Amino acid sequence: MTGSFIHPGLIMIIGAVLIPVIPKGTAKKAYILLLPLLAFISILSMTEGTYWATEFLGAEIVMGRVDKLSILFGYIFTLAAFASFLFGIHVKEDGHHIAAMIYPGAAIGSVFAGDYLTLLVFWEFMAFSSVFLILYGKNAKASAAAYRYVLVHAFSGIVLMAGIIIHVTNTGSFAFNHVGVLDLASSLILIGFIINAAVPPLSAWLPDAYPEASVTGAVFLSAFTTKTAVYVLARGFPGTEILIYLGAIMAVYGVIYAVLENNMRRLLAYHIVSQVGFMVCAIGIGTQMAINGATAHAFAHILYKGLLFMAAGSIIYMTGKRKLSEMGGLYKTMPLTFIFFTIGAFAIAAVPLTSGFISKSISLSAAGASHNTFAWLMLTLASTGTFLSIALKIGYYAFFGKDKGLPAKDPPLNMLLGMAIPAFFCVFMGFYPQYLYRLLPFDVPYYPYTLDHVVWSAELLLLTALGFWAFITIAKPKPYISVDTDWFYRLGGRVFLCFAHRVVLAIDEVVTNLWKTVFLKLLKNIANVSWGLDVSIVDGAVNGVANFVIGLGKRMRRLQTGHLQHYAIATLVGIVILLNLIYFLR
Repeated sequence: MTGSFIHPGLIMIIGAVLIPVIPKGTAKKAYILLLPLLAFISILSMTEGTYWATEFLGAEIVMGRVDKLSILFGYIFTLAAFASFLFGIHVKEDGHHIAAMIYPGAAIGSVFAGDYLTLLVFWEFMAFSSVFLILYGKNAKASAAAYRYVLVHAFSGIVLMAGIIIHVTNTGSFAFNHVGVLDLASSLILIGFIINAAVPPLSAWLPDAYPEASVTGAVFLSAFTTKTAVYVLARGFPGTEILIYLGAIMAVYGVIYAVLENNMRRLLAYHIVSQVGFMVCAIGIGTQMAINGATAHAFAHILYKGLLFMAAGSIIYMTGKRKLSEMGGLYKTMPLTFIFFTIGAFAIAAVPLTSGFISKSISLSAAGASHNTFAWLMLTLASTGTFLSIALKIGYYAFFGKDKGLPAKDPPLNMLLGMAIPAFFCVFMGFYPQYLYRLLPFDVPYYPYTLDHVVWSAELLLLTALGFWAFITIAKPKPYISVDTDWFYRLGGRVFLCFAHRVVLAIDEVVTNLWKTVFLKLLKNIANVSWGLDVSIVDGAVNGVANFVIGLGKRMRRLQTGHLQHYAIATLVGIVILLNLIYFLR
């Protein structure tokens, strides 16, 4: 161990163990908020370099690789964790807080991992701690979604581990750096990463699980798993061309499903898929500007997406409603929630003077600079759909539209303060983008507020708004479920049940009848023969031996007269016979 590096992820993971022993009330709440704050201070004190390096199986293990990329993700992960804990500090279950603390701690551990072994350990900690945040939804849907979630992420971990084993076997090194050429090992590692990034068609787990989590758990889930995947892709696979097309398709894919969705948190979950698509596409482009765009957008996305999940969670917490078709008129009863939601919606839609505008535009500019027209068009289309489905659709049908008369009010103070933190940064970074740009991995000058860019963005947003008002009746949320690629395993389940009821049941009937008519009768005959043999031979032999022993015993009893002289004479005779035998046999 070298330097003064204090691992911020371990601060949270080890600190989580002590949560149950802290006295309930103010002390416990203060302790929970203190842990991510200490982790943030630890990152503030870091200097670039390699820390906590040791050897394992003849290879170097590095738990603390500190550079601009890891520091940027460390900052936003600890900031998001603090805001999320403040939002959910009213939760009483210690188990919920433990899982919620280990989860970002493991994500931070993944960010500072300098080798594949350390990355894999924290990767699995992240997967299995996050599943409890879904289980704390405390209903049958949450339990089923958590089960599917853990299966997907267990598969992701197995694929990743297989790739790592092959990589280490081929190279003799655990070092996690730029991968380069795609061979079997790196392809498996890439698949493990993109499953966590929710790249279609491997994305159904995200909109399936996140909406079923607890109100606070969904806020945590929105921040860490997919963005950790963005980090490892930016670290290991920048410039991998296939990511350009996967990311561009991903951006539009998520928007299409979001436009169709009625469940508010499921709609927001699809927008995680879409927004991560911007980042994946930029990583695939691979230029310094594009990597800056991906990381800046990840930073901004964690804030505004967390804010949007907080606003949605506040509505669920105060009204018990999840579907847009069941809402309306909430701006009157939940005015502060409406303001915070609007800030997050404008940020994700890249409205000028918000964080989304100054981050998303870098990726679009990088696509244009690389002359990738397909990527630029797909990302632009996704931007339009984002404004349509979040700012306009949720904004109108949840907060305006027909007033459903829901007895609601703004949530408790801690939840409002939790929303205030990301809302502040969404606006602050929009006005002062240089504070974010200084943290980016590469020193590439970028100026988002050019006249052409601002006017073009404003025109695009205005045309989208006009289109929404023109087709507002068609855009009305429908009370049905949109099925994603999970259709295949839902169909697979139905096919399996059909197979079980028809084919397996028919085979079972044939086997049962065959057993009853042939095998069972044969076994009865064998049993009868065995019984006859047992009675006539085995029992006869045993009984014969027993009768012989009994008869011999009766005869021996006659020799016992009870007279001592008889016993003496018998003993003397026996000695004489024994001596004669010895004499003749020597």
